[in-house]
Amino acid sequence: MEAPLVTALQNPIGPRITDDLPGIGGEIKVEPAHFVVEEIPLYEPCGEGQHVYVRLQREGWTTRALLGRLQQLFELEEVDVSCAGLKDKQALATQTFSLLLRELDEESIARRIQEHLPVDVLWVRRHRNKLRQGHLLGNRFRITVLDTQEQALPLAQRIERALQERGLPNYYGPQRFGLGGDNALQGLQVLQGKGPKVRWKRRFMLYALQAALFNLWLAERIRRNWFGQLLKGDIAKKTDTGGLFEVEDLEAEVPRFRRGEITYTGPIYGHKMRWPEGEPGAIERAILEASEIQPAQLKRARLDGSRRPGRLLLDDLQIERAADGLRFSFSLPKGSYATTVLREFMKVESDLPEE
Repeated sequence: MEAPLVTALQNPIGPRITDDLPGIGGEIKVEPAHFVVEEIPLYEPCGEGQHVYVRLQREGWTTRALLGRLQQLFELEEVDVSCAGLKDKQALATQTFSLLLRELDEESIARRIQEHLPVDVLWVRRHRNKLRQGHLLGNRFRITVLDTQEQALPLAQRIERALQERGLPNYYGPQRFGLGGDNALQGLQVLQGKGPKVRWKRRFMLYALQAALFNLWLAERIRRNWFGQLLKGDIAKKTDTGGLFEVEDLEAEVPRFRRGEITYTGPIYGHKMRWPEGEPGAIERAILEASEIQPAQLKRARLDGSRRPGRLLLDDLQIERAADGLRFSFSLPKGSYATTVLREFMKVESDLPEE
């Protein structure tokens, strides 16, 4: 493996879009209450069915650890306990889990969880289907940044205006790549038949590799000054319905792009991924070729591939003074990272625990 590729995969978070503006400094996640995240559900449970949805508020837990404790508590198979998405350990998180429990009533389920686990049960309701990965619209965040500069609020307001005009790069956050930053490299080893043996760890490392390659693509788009542009051949996504289409009539689509109705997407590499045409397609193919990953390896690893928005608009961002710092409130679509927002304001990188 060539040294430049190793370096790129270990540091796969590219330039900020507001690097021309000074940051506010500070630090985050000093304690869980400073990083509050709440899932926005894709749908509400209907009130009947063999699956039970449990809405919990917790802190100091990884999502995977809590899944394991719920499985043990109700003596279930691993496949019978699920959630819509991962949440950081160092956070005050509200999220929903689903359990396959045909017999127990909702009150008994809530009482058992409350008695045996250090979490708050907000509600328990039945539904017909299992809650699966990705079954959420997004997340709401309320984050306090401590020990900021003296003039932090006006500095933050300048950056806010810039982001409203330019948009936010939808990078995967550092949590995806682990404390040592080597998850993506381990994913490359998995493709080569090496790496961890535990199935979920192998999948996670593969997802980290996909994330790193996406970040490299997005960084290249920024370096070419194409971040704020829609290009002919792009695979665009409708922000209301999620539908994908190829940009053929650039003149017709640019006004929709500027209004935030559509955005271009980047590669989550896989053997079934939809490729763009023209210059956008050439960049994506060049990045995959530089990684020396073969399509046959992606197929063998069962990585289908998909598309991810490259540029986001922050429609509901609010900034206010807080004790010893600033408080940021905003929402993001599923799969997007609050730390990607905050790095634009802070201009410092944080050492964050792995997802």
